[in-house]
Amino acid sequence: MPTVNVLDSTMYYAESEPSAPGTPYVLLHGNPGNSHSWRKVLPGLAGRRVLVPDLIGMGRSGRPDIPYRLADHARYLDAWFDALGLERVVLVGHDWGGVLAFDRAARHPGGVAGIAFFETFPRPLDSAELSPRSVERTRMLRTPGTGEAMIAGDNQLVRSAFSGGVLTPLSEPDLDLFLAPYPTEADRRPLLAWARQLPVDGEPADTVARIAAYGPWLASSHDVPKLLMTFTGSPTLGITDAMAAWCASHVAALTTVPCGEAGHHAAEDRPAEIAAAVTAWAAKEGLG
Repeated sequence: MPTVNVLDSTMYYAESEPSAPGTPYVLLHGNPGNSHSWRKVLPGLAGRRVLVPDLIGMGRSGRPDIPYRLADHARYLDAWFDALGLERVVLVGHDWGGVLAFDRAARHPGGVAGIAFFETFPRPLDSAELSPRSVERTRMLRTPGTGEAMIAGDNQLVRSAFSGGVLTPLSEPDLDLFLAPYPTEADRRPLLAWARQLPVDGEPADTVARIAAYGPWLASSHDVPKLLMTFTGSPTLGITDAMAAWCASHVAALTTVPCGEAGHHAAEDRPAEIAAAVTAWAAKEGLG
């Protein structure tokens, strides 16, 4: 099992074709996913060196005693990049993985050859942009006691993500890939911390400020190609038509590719389309 020491803990990662030539690809999952989130996409990226970490506190990575704020995740992810000597990569991010990709690129612009992203947060959100269901879910998650109840028992936070956040609910064996790393409520604390950080209406302030900070880089980085993959039918969070239009106006060097109907966890619904979009974009941009 490949793990590396990062700061005071460890991070797990999977790697395919480590000796493949060209720029490495790093795939960053969201919440409540882990490296298994990319299992259906990876076959379509054959011929490349691809690294897929479990974010700190998630999957098979360590669970240090930290608040699991966005800044914490960025710090541990930086340490993971340093430990593996990854100097220049193509980043592919979903959900919070997209946020971490944007954040790292803005802070390490020379280390990013390109960014592909979907179902993530290019900027802070307003509650008017969200579905009533998402607004209510966010309120519940942030309510003391109610949020904790969602990670208690049979872990409804994970179960609902892979039933309501996909077009077709996962089978029990597939669902277990996401449930198994979190046998206790203490193990699930990082999942709740992420869920409570949805950047809506200026809160939480630290997360909103960090997301807003990469906006200038997104707008000015004309030398870094970017790929936005869009989907229709996402029942919860997602990049709406309005957000896609915002990206077209505010994200430099952007290519937008519609990839069909999917839920928020689109790698479960449209893995072949995601891999094909990334592969075609990479070939066009000379990214290996």
